[in-house]
Amino acid sequence: MPDALSPTTTPAALVDEYLRLLMIPDPQSARRFVAPDLQIRFTGGRVMRDPAECAAFNASRYRWVKKHVDATETVLDGTAERTIVYSIGTLYGEWPDGSSFKGNRYVDRYVVRHGLITEMDVWNDSAEWLLLRAGVVAL
Repeated sequence: MPDALSPTTTPAALVDEYLRLLMIPDPQSARRFVAPDLQIRFTGGRVMRDPAECAAFNASRYRWVKKHVDATETVLDGTAERTIVYSIGTLYGEWPDGSSFKGNRYVDRYVVRHGLITEMDVWNDSAEWLLLRAGVVAL
């Protein structure tokens, strides 16, 4: 398991471990990978400051949800001062009514500074899927 403060931990490995913990959900353990001034921006412009807020939001939207990571990509020219990491994949789980879903695309963008996550941006298809389920939009 990577250590957020280890000089040998890559930003990509740090993000992967953070996401693994966050999706358990274990926001308390995930906190060791984030800076005190963490800025989180979720789909729809929701602003959060702590991994526990992410877990609470997910609990309000899904019965349970997990991420299948297809790729973790580090932007070229990253430095210890600032490295951008993308996590790309799909969500799977159950809606509050117990019906299952999979293949819900997501992209997360992270800024890692000096071995800690300082920014997290989250985008996924959940809002569109919920609108479709509600009959508000059609395919």
